[in-house]
Amino acid sequence: EVQLQASGGGLVQAGGSLRLSCVASGLSFDDYVIAWFRQDPGKERKAVSCIRSSDGSTIYADSVKGRFTISSDNAKNTVYLQMNRLKPEDTAVYYCAADFMTCGSPWYHYDYWGQGTLVTVSS
Repeated sequence: EVQLQASGGGLVQAGGSLRLSCVASGLSFDDYVIAWFRQDPGKERKAVSCIRSSDGSTIYADSVKGRFTISSDNAKNTVYLQMNRLKPEDTAVYYCAADFMTCGSPWYHYDYWGQGTLVTVSS
């Protein structure tokens, strides 16, 4: 059984940092990519970043480039999202998700999802 467990959200002031973690079980990082999405209430889920651990390739949404960094620890089956210089518009529920082989697919293409972790950035 595949499970993704997201954690690390919280309340932070604008300009601050948070690190999200996504612990995966039941799948191999050799075969699956892990992405982070975020969603505001009533809005569509949007891609934030994705990593393919098999070759280390990453992608980022334009809105977070230069501020967020995605990384993986294959020994711990964990993907991290380091979020720096946070802005109020980064406030959302953040989800990690797994897809087979390829980053960049829309959210409805992803096979497995974590439960979400709330990030709130105050101004």
